[in-house]
Formats: sequence, C-alpha cells, structure tokens
Amino acid sequence: MPELPEVETTRRGIAPCLIGKRVAAVTLRRTDLRWPIPVEVSTLLPGQRIDAVERRAKYLLLHTAAGSALLHLGMSGMLRVLPPDAPIGKHDHVDIALARSSTQAARILRFTDPRRFGCLLWQPPGEVHPLLAKLGPEPLTGDFDGDTLWLASRGRRSAVKLLLMDNAVVVGVGNIYASEALFAAGIDPRRAAAAVSRARYARLAAEVKRILAWAIERGGTTLRDFLNPDGAPGYFFRELNVYGRAGEACRVCNTPIRQVVQGQRSTFWCPHCQH
Repeated sequence: MPELPEVETTRRGIAPCLIGKRVAAVTLRRTDLRWPIPVEVSTLLPGQRIDAVERRAKYLLLHTAAGSALLHLGMSGMLRVLPPDAPIGKHDHVDIALARSSTQAARILRFTDPRRFGCLLWQPPGEVHPLLAKLGPEPLTGDFDGDTLWLASRGRRSAVKLLLMDNAVVVGVGNIYASEALFAAGIDPRRAAAAVSRARYARLAAEVKRILAWAIERGGTTLRDFLNPDGAPGYFFRELNVYGRAGEACRVCNTPIRQVVQGQRSTFWCPHCQH
C-alpha cells in the first residue's frame, strides 16, 4: 500500500498541473471504488477552479470553492496527469478533465486503481470529512514529537509498533516506515508501548521525521503496484535496513533480520540492534 511518502510524492507531482486550473468535466467509468462515488463529484466539481492540492495522512484533497474531492490511492491506486487522448486502460476508472489555459494545454487527471480499494469522495466547504475527523497529527509538523508518543503510550499494553501505526496517535507512519524508524531508534517493535521511556520516544519521533522526509526526497518506496505520477518508480527501497529483509544480514551488525506478524502485518527487526 502506498504510504505517506508515496502519497506526498504524488501530491507534489500533480499539484503544479492542477492548482489554478478549472475542471472542465468529470468522467466516471464506474459508480464506485471502495465506496460509492458521491453525486457531488459529477455535479459540483465541473466548472470549479482547483485552488489547492492538500495531503492529509494518506488522503489527497483537491480544494475548490464548491467543496473538495477526497481521494485515497488504496493498495494499488495511481494518479497521473495525461493528455486528453491518452489510451484508456481497463482499470482507469476516473478522469478529471482540466480546461485549457493560456499557459497549458488541456490535460486530464486520471485515477487508475486495479484493486478498487481506493476512494473518491466529497467534502463540503467548511466541513471535515468523517474519515479525517479523528486523525492524529501529521508526523512532519511541530504537532508531533516524542511527548506525543509518550503520552499516548501511557497504560498501553500493546506493542510499540502498533502504537506508531495508530492513526489516532500520528498519521501516515505505515508498516514500512514504522519498521525502519524503530530500527533507527534501536527499539524492539514487540516491546510494550508503556515500557518505552520518554527519552527513547524522543529519539523515535526524530527518526520518524528523518526517515519520512528522506523517503519523500528519494521518491518513496517502490512497491509492486506503485508508480510516481511521471511513471517512474520510487527508489527509497534500496535503502531499507530491515523491512522485507528477513533472514538477511543486518547492515550494522550482520545478525540475521527476523520477521513476525503484528496486527496482521509483517514486522522486521534486528534482535541485536533493537531492544
């Protein structure tokens, strides 16, 4: 599943092509993805100017005066800006046509989603969509730090990795980057959240920020189904220390990397470097 760096990479890729442009038309080749596509997408979005493209957690919002289109890439979704005559593929479910301007030819924003686990929803102006209402702070802002994690961990018996992936605590720290941040901070992902000290949470928060920021600059992590908006795969995967490396030697101490399932997701760690 595309994680925060992949979604932010997508936002940065499409935003310059969308901001200030007017939506000429919306083509829906199906009426639903993960959930039904609201009628407002077809009736209110056409004719509107896109004023901003925002990321909130792993969601993207196309803001207009009439409201905001809310998109999630799901497990295999992709957004690309293409010429209007681009060939239509089997899984190209939505086209948002952008009107021609004095500086740019007509373009379409195409939403491709083979598994249809993504979504296209609508957020009225001045409201917060229910999917966004209970989300925690963004990890790359000043609203997130070690104290955020330490306070959320009090009384929790669940593992620290599950705390880090709880979107009510902090958004966007998915499976790959949680494993990598815990390795960088030297914390065993199986350790009870309440047993991690305040000082170690400070280091963990710092590593989350560092790794996510670095992954964004490197184009995200290449997953089987993810491509950047320009069609090029991300390449942060070349720098992963533990994720997906079960049985391989730790890059620091040569101890074999171990794997366990936590919360139905695979966790990878070094038993020597993390405790």
